[in-house]
Amino acid sequence: MTLRWGQRERTGEYVSDWLSVNLLAEYVIIAGGGGGGKTYGAGGGAGGYRSSVLGENSGGGVVAEAQVLLPSGTLTVTVGGGGNGGSVGAGSAGSDSSISGTGFTTITSTGGGAGGTYGGSGGSGGSGGGAGAPPGAAGAGTAGQGFNGGLGHDAGAARSCGGGGGGASAVGANSNSGTNVAGAGGNGVSSSITGSATTRAGGGGGGTSAGTPASGGTGGGGNGSTDTGGTGTANTGGGGGGGHNNGGAGGKGVVIVRYRTSAAKNRSVSGGTITTDGVYTVHTFNDTASLVIG
Repeated sequence: MTLRWGQRERTGEYVSDWLSVNLLAEYVIIAGGGGGGKTYGAGGGAGGYRSSVLGENSGGGVVAEAQVLLPSGTLTVTVGGGGNGGSVGAGSAGSDSSISGTGFTTITSTGGGAGGTYGGSGGSGGSGGGAGAPPGAAGAGTAGQGFNGGLGHDAGAARSCGGGGGGASAVGANSNSGTNVAGAGGNGVSSSITGSATTRAGGGGGGTSAGTPASGGTGGGGNGSTDTGGTGTANTGGGGGGGHNNGGAGGKGVVIVRYRTSAAKNRSVSGGTITTDGVYTVHTFNDTASLVIG
């Protein structure tokens, strides 16, 4: 179709009006990490990791999603909590994080899967929880958000070990039956959305009793233990470490939104902790709150 000059001018006006109402933005949305399991417990999976930052990755080894247009009004930013560490068996799943509101298609990251206990399976989630000793199965990650957990092994109880929780950028490791070493947590994904490169959403390390516990994945994953598993780092969505006496809790998630400061000229935008980085304004939400675009 050929547009005349007058039509082109009107089309340009329509596009300008549309962009003046909607704010083009990028995001990183990370859910709460899963709790680690007890009794040769496995590591919890990291919270689901979704990103639309150009040139970066989302979880699960996929490229970043499309940028979004945020409508004027009030959006609800939900930051998911970490799952509880297991005190009698498996841990619990982390909670979802999201951005939602009228006139906006909700974007949700899925809570991390729970770490399994002796003989039990890991839970599915944003990243999957690790499994306890066989016949437990590793928890599955969610496509575009994270990876599967790892497997545990049975070495006659005392030296049995749990598998590692899945991370946003890597599968949780299987435990090593030859050396009786638990499985390490999968690593997270690095983002520079706030201006400095930070890795988040690492899986929890597997635990044991008389074997060797494993470290959590980079990005806030809690370490495995022969006693109580380590806690996932807050506001990274890291999975909790597996333990023998108790599993570690998963870390709370985080939601980060940024846009070009020039795009919000003569507008009021509030919510979260507000910082600037070069041409960008950044809103970081460590807790559930509102993003208000005036």
